[in-house]
Amino acid sequence: MTPYLETPRLLLREFTTDDADLVVQLDSDPDVMHFVTGGEPTLRGEVVAEVLPAWLDYYAQGSGHGFWAAIERATGDFLGWFHLRPGAGHPPGEPELGYRLRRTAWGQGYAVEGSQALIDKAFTELGAARVLAETMVVHTASRRVMEKCGMRVSRTFHQDWAHPIPGDEHGDVEYAITLDEWRAAADGGGAEPAGRRREPRTPDQASSRPSRSASAITSRSGRPRATAAAKASSCSTFTRPAASFTAIA
Repeated sequence: MTPYLETPRLLLREFTTDDADLVVQLDSDPDVMHFVTGGEPTLRGEVVAEVLPAWLDYYAQGSGHGFWAAIERATGDFLGWFHLRPGAGHPPGEPELGYRLRRTAWGQGYAVEGSQALIDKAFTELGAARVLAETMVVHTASRRVMEKCGMRVSRTFHQDWAHPIPGDEHGDVEYAITLDEWRAAADGGGAEPAGRRREPRTPDQASSRPSRSASAITSRSGRPRATAAAKASSCSTFTRPAASFTAIA
């Protein structure tokens, strides 16, 4: 299988139906799911019947958007996933960035490494004009990831969720980076663009103590919407169950 994207330590590839157990294991960790569902797991039947089919549908469209399995190149281990998908409620050319990683991968710089590379790909290969990402206001770890990727706060908003989580009362925040901002950074007008920043930390340089920094850049991403019909119609399917869309963990 041809990789979608490679970084110094990560390989991002398409999911297959054989990956169901990996997704179930990922979503069975209450800490990983804390900012998504309050710790509730995704059932295997849901992964098989709804989650993976919707992810595979992205690949069939051939747009370059979708959910990608994150594999550690040194070991071949599954670390979680990243996504770059059409931003619901946003015009074409404004994809949404997100991720969800296993606890064993937290605190090692993988979230920033993968996110930076996807931002670069969005601007250099997919014709994006703006890349966005969303998280809870109180999810400071995800906010740090976005800031390290050169993204800035563009708005704060409130939304009702089917699974209330402590901190919801403070709302959600959207971060974004535009093509012009990315180009300016590349030309030396500011911080370097996402994929050209400092080399990622090696495991021995990173703290071995897990943190929630990589629980997902889309705290509400990766969960099916309210109905299967909504999934089929939009393909922007996986967010915290609710009447409308939001993401980042």
